[in-house]
Amino acid sequence: MLGQVIDLIERHQRFAITTHIRPDGDGLGSSLALCWILRGLGKEAEVITRDAVPLAYMRLPGADEIRVVSDVDRDYEAVFVIECSDVERPGLPGLQNQFVVNIDHHSTTALYANINWIDSTAAAVGEMVYNLAKAIGAKITPEIASCVYAALLTDTGSFHFSNTTERTFKIASELVRHGAQPAKLSQAIFYNYPYAKVCLVGEVLSTLKRDDTGRIAWITMSKDAMERTGATEDDSDGIINYPLTVGDVEAVAFFRELQSDTFRISLRSKNRVNVARVAEHFGGGGHCNAAGFTVKASFDELSRQVLDELKEAVRNAPPAVNGSAREIKPR
Repeated sequence: MLGQVIDLIERHQRFAITTHIRPDGDGLGSSLALCWILRGLGKEAEVITRDAVPLAYMRLPGADEIRVVSDVDRDYEAVFVIECSDVERPGLPGLQNQFVVNIDHHSTTALYANINWIDSTAAAVGEMVYNLAKAIGAKITPEIASCVYAALLTDTGSFHFSNTTERTFKIASELVRHGAQPAKLSQAIFYNYPYAKVCLVGEVLSTLKRDDTGRIAWITMSKDAMERTGATEDDSDGIINYPLTVGDVEAVAFFRELQSDTFRISLRSKNRVNVARVAEHFGGGGHCNAAGFTVKASFDELSRQVLDELKEAVRNAPPAVNGSAREIKPR
């Protein structure tokens, strides 16, 4: 599939790149890196998104040029869709009428595009974009290196998750040689929170509960909490990782109220506890250690069902290999 992508780029001139709603570090970093690659090859390219760039990623090279749109509003020869499970995920209805290239590293992604390049061995889509740059003979500029590094950094949980491999560090080393500045990028992404986010963390963590075994924890974010703190839904990103830092906790559920009786549930786990199966039970999906779904239901009934499924997942989990944790970032 990489060959098809290269052939497409070489034969055409006008491209757009987009990623999912509420874009994250891999989605934005990979999109911007690809945009810089295409421009370096003499192509016309831009990044378009439905949602604005979160503050944490505003310092990535080219972030200030991203166009926020409600639909595909210009004429392109192809649109690259980055890290999206289906064609609806970017929130741009007109994509279904475009020539679409689907680039993702999630094995559960639907093959919805004209070209589908999926590599589930990649730590991040950024790794795939970097491989594309090398394969097509693009010059790796500091801008490209910085954006790919941000993608790797965020999708490996700052190199904490088990998708971090020898290959990940090899690529990171190459990116630094090409001009990426690790300390500068880390500070921009992780030490640049709005005050409202920190207040929201406090509100949400005050709801922390565990089951009687201590192996399952859950937290809840209400719409009222967001209003009290002045936070946005983007500010809730990463909060789920706090309960997972408790040594005995093996699985975590984060219930986010979107509107009355509608919730987005994020799931995380350690070791071999498979939360993807839990998410699939409710119509969602993801990785073994990171998954999620959105559902309309009453909170009391929903939380009971989710916790029952998590308990079953913990009971059925095989023993950890050498005690190693296997956290994987969600889509």
